[in-house]
Amino acid sequence: MSEPGVVIVGAGHAGGTAAAMLRQYGYEGAVTIVGDEPIAPYQRPPLSKAWLKGEADAEALMLRPLSFYTEHGVELILGVRVTSLDRTAKSLGLADGKTLAYDKLIIATGSRARPLPAPGADLKGVLFLRSAADAEVLKAALGPGKRLAVIGGGYIGLEAAASGRALGADVVVLEREDRILARVAAGVLPKFFQAYHEAKGVRFELGVQIEAFVGDGGVLTGVRLADGRVFPCDEALVGIGNIPNDELARDAGLECAGGIVVDAAARTSDPAIFAIGDVTHRPLPLYDRMFRLESVANALEQAKQAAGAIVGRPAPPPEVTWNWSDQYDIKLQMAGIAFDADDILVRGDPAAARFAVFHLRGPVIRAVEAVNAPSEFMAARQLIGSQKPVDRAKLADPAVSMKEVAAG
Repeated sequence: MSEPGVVIVGAGHAGGTAAAMLRQYGYEGAVTIVGDEPIAPYQRPPLSKAWLKGEADAEALMLRPLSFYTEHGVELILGVRVTSLDRTAKSLGLADGKTLAYDKLIIATGSRARPLPAPGADLKGVLFLRSAADAEVLKAALGPGKRLAVIGGGYIGLEAAASGRALGADVVVLEREDRILARVAAGVLPKFFQAYHEAKGVRFELGVQIEAFVGDGGVLTGVRLADGRVFPCDEALVGIGNIPNDELARDAGLECAGGIVVDAAARTSDPAIFAIGDVTHRPLPLYDRMFRLESVANALEQAKQAAGAIVGRPAPPPEVTWNWSDQYDIKLQMAGIAFDADDILVRGDPAAARFAVFHLRGPVIRAVEAVNAPSEFMAARQLIGSQKPVDRAKLADPAVSMKEVAAG
């Protein structure tokens, strides 16, 4: 294989899947994955769940066995950062001084944790959770008698809090807003999760501002709030959102808008370059808008789009985005996005930890959050995709099966 072929920048879920889909779709040219981490493509969601709790090993984390890449002629260049993109020459500059030519390029550089610009942020013990290396440091720091401060009450923070408690650590969640999950959920769900965590021993401080990280000898000892209170801790996990790694694309003149702008085929403003996963600002046909998604589902869908476009396959139909969160014995499954919803309907009993929150626009479901309710999740995902109106009275009644609700 001497031709440039397809080069994939980013060895995450999106990049690894794109390589596999190219081969599945019959692409016979060279396929090369370049990743700045020293390990082959792996799954990130378990990092804050099973990996932290010691329930998953490195092999279980791998997206595919190493033998897959050899058997399918996929070259892995790992532990090397791509530093430049020359669109005219169709080549990439690598941090080790080498260059790499491409015929088609797929950018799958993902996103990075948003930093907290506070004094002391460089102290040892101030952590983030975006990579396997991050998760290994955090896991080693947790255990009985350890104190963990979680900055941010989003899903990553709550999953880390749950894992911390499972390992015996003392955990406090510090959130700027007056409720947890402020950016992603409303109504009963934040109240449910806060109460569930509190019952497990997690403390919450809401509506607070972080003034500084305090330490001794370069090592973190606590988090100081704007009101003067100091929360002693051995580790502080910052989970306040992510930033798309779109610098390579922006420096090369590709259109970006809070992520690399792509079309329904994951193609950028340069027809030879595609972008997939967390780094993209992409169309959402079901919601008639552009948006940046952070999910495995998004990575998988756009990997199919890009691989299909490269080999000339018809575009796959739009999918309903989905995601999940594991906390203690709670399985939260989410589908769709609550864009333009004008009402919320709760089916089931939050007190029994089995219910679903439906976001509706009129009689049409736009999104669902299902807690230990797989039937509601699966049926709602189909209904979101079809935009078929539902009978609200049936939807609200747990005695009516979701199959009957979907039938109309």
